[in-house]
Amino acid sequence: MRIETKCIQEGWKPRNGEPRVLPIYQSTTYKYDSTKHVGKLFNLEVPGHMYSRISNPTVECVEQKIAALEGGVGAMLCASGQAATLISIMNIAHAGDSIVSASNIYGGTFNLLKITLAKFGIEVIFVDPDKEDLEKYVKPNTKAIFGETIANASLKVFDIAAAARIAHKHGLPLIVDNTFPTPVLCRPFEFGADIVIHSTTKYMDGHATVVGGCIVDSGKFDWTNGKFPGLTEPDDSYHGLSYVKTFGSLAYIVKARVQLMRDLGANMTAQTAFLLNLGLETLALRMERHSYNAQKVAEYLANHPKAAWVHYPSLKGDSEYARAQKYLPKGSAGVISFGVKGGREAAVKFMDGLKLAAIVVHVADARTCVLHPASATHRQLSDADLTKAGIQPELIRLSVGIEHVDDIIEDLEQSFANL
Repeated sequence: MRIETKCIQEGWKPRNGEPRVLPIYQSTTYKYDSTKHVGKLFNLEVPGHMYSRISNPTVECVEQKIAALEGGVGAMLCASGQAATLISIMNIAHAGDSIVSASNIYGGTFNLLKITLAKFGIEVIFVDPDKEDLEKYVKPNTKAIFGETIANASLKVFDIAAAARIAHKHGLPLIVDNTFPTPVLCRPFEFGADIVIHSTTKYMDGHATVVGGCIVDSGKFDWTNGKFPGLTEPDDSYHGLSYVKTFGSLAYIVKARVQLMRDLGANMTAQTAFLLNLGLETLALRMERHSYNAQKVAEYLANHPKAAWVHYPSLKGDSEYARAQKYLPKGSAGVISFGVKGGREAAVKFMDGLKLAAIVVHVADARTCVLHPASATHRQLSDADLTKAGIQPELIRLSVGIEHVDDIIEDLEQSFANL
């Protein structure tokens, strides 16, 4: 099936007489006919649901849909994108280990990796992959390379294939946050990525209704190279089970679920998964409209005398244009960054003058919205870290919605007129 069809048909597949629409299995627990069967569930010998912190039928169907969209062997939904990022790394890295990450990533992720992971004893080295060689920072204790397909909010396009070559040369997995493009616009596994994560809160939900995250496993990485004992050596909490020996290509995602989700409890609820699934059904339609509208708005801004600069990967002449043609030929989603002449004060005045576009701490949903990252999502970063992340003081992050593009442009024009 093509991806537009997968958005509708994957996941819940009703049998004769079952509900056409994915049901909400609003239950924390499940009934079984024998103690022996429950024992087999806890030994991971048979499939099934033990407890909804670990798995739930509604959640499972949406996981299957997202795995199909990305082309992975399995997926695990989480309570948030931050939880997905945390678990994706902690599933393979421990105290004393190191991660190499692109520096131009979402501010919340930057803080998680730099501050919080350090408290767990995991070092994260931040590198600008367009200015420095990622390979220079790979050490014997490095466990992964991390980047975002389209960086939030600098909109740098990550060279996935180049990073994958470096990672695989050193026996490491490449973890890619694919939140902004979604699998409709880019499928990182096709360029060599091994693990993909999402904040499903953004385009996948698409309506700013539910917070969530997802980890998708390509099933292609060889975990038996000696660097990942947690996946190959016996797990005492499951009577000496080896994930690789028992689950093969599903080893990574199974371990993430039955070990880390079991212990951390950052699970998605059935209600949330149900709403997320509704968003996924229209994902392909919305991503096409977001990309179309953003392209038109970017072209408008590029020709406006009061715009200091405009950054949108699919805009001709943009620094990311060539890379966008490789990784994002169907469009670069709906997020634009631009600056207003006059610096930070002019940017704030411009944003306050908008009527259709709302100032919200969010991005990537059906409604057009704006944010000043240096004052909000990246506020915790130092000036030096802001520079590394590609965030200028005057940068406005414009999330172009799916309204009529002429109405969006007219709103921008009336606010420019008041500067």
